[in-house]
Amino acid sequence: MANGQANGQWFPPDWPDRIRALADGTLTPAAPRRAATVMLLRDTDAGPAVHMLRRRASMAFAGGAYAYPGGGVDPRDDDQQVRWAGPTRAWWADRLGVDDAAAAQAIVCAAVRETYEESGVLLAGPGDDSVGDTTGPGWEADRAALVARELSFAEFLDRRGLTLRSDLLGAWARWITPEFEPRRYDTWFFVAALPEGQRTRNASTEADRTVWIRPQDAAAGYDKGELLMMPPTVATLRRLLPCASAARALEAAGDQDLTPVLARARLVGDEVELSWPGHDEFTRHVPADGTPPGQETRA
Repeated sequence: MANGQANGQWFPPDWPDRIRALADGTLTPAAPRRAATVMLLRDTDAGPAVHMLRRRASMAFAGGAYAYPGGGVDPRDDDQQVRWAGPTRAWWADRLGVDDAAAAQAIVCAAVRETYEESGVLLAGPGDDSVGDTTGPGWEADRAALVARELSFAEFLDRRGLTLRSDLLGAWARWITPEFEPRRYDTWFFVAALPEGQRTRNASTEADRTVWIRPQDAAAGYDKGELLMMPPTVATLRRLLPCASAARALEAAGDQDLTPVLARARLVGDEVELSWPGHDEFTRHVPADGTPPGQETRA
């Protein structure tokens, strides 16, 4: 078994060894790379649904897990030529808890760019209106150029005469990959409503399927062990449950706590205790011999 799983939670089998190495000082934590991900929402007769993608089983990290469109900040995402609308960059710096406006722009820009690259949905417009349909050969050529980093997002917006709509986003949470992971991300989670006239599609090479699913159904699937997810995904889903519509979620975004969540790990006897502060449901005791959670030998 390549990955361990307890309920619907994903655990790499090398975590216990890496946690021990971190504890004894033989592992130096990698610096986390800034990233952004977006929970796209649309209203249905049964309440809001969220757009999720399932990572290909062949992926080295979290293969088979459900997640949201997103990815790392591109070095060019802080280009001051990015056409910008909505709250100021300084406002976003304060909201996101970063030191300067350029860093805030890069995070917001990454959220919008990665959402377009992976789902075909563009949180931009010629003004206060939605950009409308973003399908077709010309759009696909531009999207592919963005993915290949042949085109910066500033260049893309300028070519299309569009403006990034930061007012369409609400900051929701911030999670940092545990220190014992070899690849680490400092990730901001956002919410956004699917713009009128646009539709999602699986445009990501890392996903084998996409779904629109109600947060309560996704959370129930995780609880039953039917849907594989990582703690940040489950936690952000659960915080969506009280929201009766996409608009309510955007309203609630202003009240969300963006204090970074970072996992803690310690050795307790012959087990590794893994926990995420403020999220007790994810606390796990992993056998220190590396046996995946849920797969322990029982008498």
